[in-house]
Amino acid sequence: MSGIAARLKHNRDKAQGIGTNSHAVKYLNQDYESLRRDCLERGRLFEDDCFDAEPSSLGFKDLGPNSYKVRGIKWKRPKDICSNPQFIIENATRTDICQGALGDCWLLAAIASLTLNKQVLSRVVPHDQSFEENYAGIFHFEFWQFGEWVDVVVDDRLPTKDGELLFVHSEEGSEFWSALLEKAYAKINGCYEALSGGSTTEGFEDFTGGIAEKHELKQADPHLFHIIEKALARGSLLGCSLISADSEAVTHRKLVKGHAYSVTGAEQVSYRGRKEKLIRIRNPWGQVEWNGAWSDKSSEWRYVSDDDRERLFDRRENGEFWMTFSEFLRQYSRLEICNLTPDALTGDEYKKWAESEFEDTWRRGSSAGGCRNYPNSFWTNPQFVIKLDEVDDDPDEGEEGCTFIVGLMQKNRRQMRKMGQDMETVGFAIYEVSTRLNYWGKKQVHLKKNFFLRNCSTARSETFINLREVCSHFCLPPGEYLIIPSTFKPNKNGDFYVRVFSEKPADFQEIDDPVECNVEQIDVEHGDISNSFKRLFGQLAGHDVEISVFELQKILNRVVMKRNDIKTNGFSLTTCRNMVNLLDKDGSGKLGLVEFKILWTKIEKFLDLYKERDADQSGCMSSCEMRVAVEDAGFSLNNPLHQIIAARYSEPNLSVDFDNFVCCLIRLEFQFNTFKTLDEDSTGRIKLGFMEVRDV
Repeated sequence: MSGIAARLKHNRDKAQGIGTNSHAVKYLNQDYESLRRDCLERGRLFEDDCFDAEPSSLGFKDLGPNSYKVRGIKWKRPKDICSNPQFIIENATRTDICQGALGDCWLLAAIASLTLNKQVLSRVVPHDQSFEENYAGIFHFEFWQFGEWVDVVVDDRLPTKDGELLFVHSEEGSEFWSALLEKAYAKINGCYEALSGGSTTEGFEDFTGGIAEKHELKQADPHLFHIIEKALARGSLLGCSLISADSEAVTHRKLVKGHAYSVTGAEQVSYRGRKEKLIRIRNPWGQVEWNGAWSDKSSEWRYVSDDDRERLFDRRENGEFWMTFSEFLRQYSRLEICNLTPDALTGDEYKKWAESEFEDTWRRGSSAGGCRNYPNSFWTNPQFVIKLDEVDDDPDEGEEGCTFIVGLMQKNRRQMRKMGQDMETVGFAIYEVSTRLNYWGKKQVHLKKNFFLRNCSTARSETFINLREVCSHFCLPPGEYLIIPSTFKPNKNGDFYVRVFSEKPADFQEIDDPVECNVEQIDVEHGDISNSFKRLFGQLAGHDVEISVFELQKILNRVVMKRNDIKTNGFSLTTCRNMVNLLDKDGSGKLGLVEFKILWTKIEKFLDLYKERDADQSGCMSSCEMRVAVEDAGFSLNNPLHQIIAARYSEPNLSVDFDNFVCCLIRLEFQFNTFKTLDEDSTGRIKLGFMEVRDV
């Protein structure tokens, strides 16, 4: 399926609700129920030919077919590994997840956090699966992938070495849900090795569909405590850690270095005549607790009210403890918050974010403008506008405004590791669109270079970084803001997904230029043509008094090849055919005197425009200059069309010679004219049969 057709089908599927957690997309069109039913009827165990038990499923480099690390690996089903395998024993717990010989601890930390939220876990791990009832060697899991939920089927052949699971395994040894979950996640990312290295927030998002933000606690937001309170009120998943190379070393205050904790509460209590901010933290081990101030055995609890003590204090050794917020900032390094989507939360006990999302692309030479360091191309990036009307109900102290989170995510980059590609360096900038700039409310205007030269950004992502997602938390005054996502350097291809979580509903949409043709028509009568031009035409046209495509090519090339101010190898036969098609009114396939005069006038205008936009006088235009020149010629086009033009008419070095420039403009005018002729009722829509499509 072509790219355009695939995008149209994708948009139609989303409009019908396909891609929600209740109606997940079937990955690689594999349907779990029908595949299992077929295996049961045939009396055979499922073997997944889309992710086979072979070296290519393991990896491409360190786990590639020729690596010593894959020697002796055998793929075995759980029933060949232990006598009584179980999918889940009672409830899934953190001890079901033990790391194997793969550097995916980031993923395992996210899976471990899942076990603390049974509602979220059940969205990822369907529990109606077992090794007893209707067992057919097939299992399935659901992951969130760039705006849609995907159902992934796997067989239960797992890589083993010396009879034991090579990768994730349970502490108990006979429970396999986590190993099968890891296999399904490896499948959707291309192979097991593609999972090596990553961020826990990536796993958080793929298991919840939420948006994850990071806060470095050494440079904490001044309103972080309030952010935490709001996140807990929205049912968000919160994790914190002590970043250290000394993994799992225990400090004298009983905190574990390099270990992931959960944040489960935030409260303010009256303590000795002042308000004290407290944070409740849980060690997933279920033991080893903080022994400093406000710990279970500390004296601070004597000096709070009976109500607060009864409500908050718990002396059990359950891994959960309190500490002051200031101590939290000193002891821990990073806080991660996964804000859940509205559909992930049932009931009314949680406040819910308003969510908006868009998918788009950066394409070399047209819509991959790079960051603000590249002013000549930055404006070509896709642009999105958000209108914030309502302020927060419970604003930060002294800062009434509108809170929102922006996440910019690169798509499918793990899958591309096999092809030697990795994450691009990405980020975004935010600009205020105020009334005084005359852009307010103009949804269909892609802002141009001058706007960004004259205006500074209002906010931006904290950094440009080569992670899957860049996410930042903002609070801005009500107004209209432009969000520009980009790669750091220009001309980097990539697909991306951008979304906004806002405290109050906000109007969020992509802005782009309308698709219109405002080309000035050239009207020429026979009597308007000078005698000298008539004589020239007579000499060129020959005995039939018309100019064919082949004659036109010779005439034009004789003229342009004499010029030193433009670089061209001459007009191609394709360009000349397009010229004739545009102006040939009687269907003869040739140009008469009036038609040739109109064409000659057009080429003269194109030449002036080409030279004007060739800023460095190199004789060629860049694809970015071409975008402006197309607009100057009278065409208003959107980003997808500019992408097609850059792909079809620019050279590998992104230059556009005169022949391709003329060919593009002629072709555009022809297509607009054809559409206008067929759109008899001016509805903006036409119906075409196959033969008509062929002619267009």
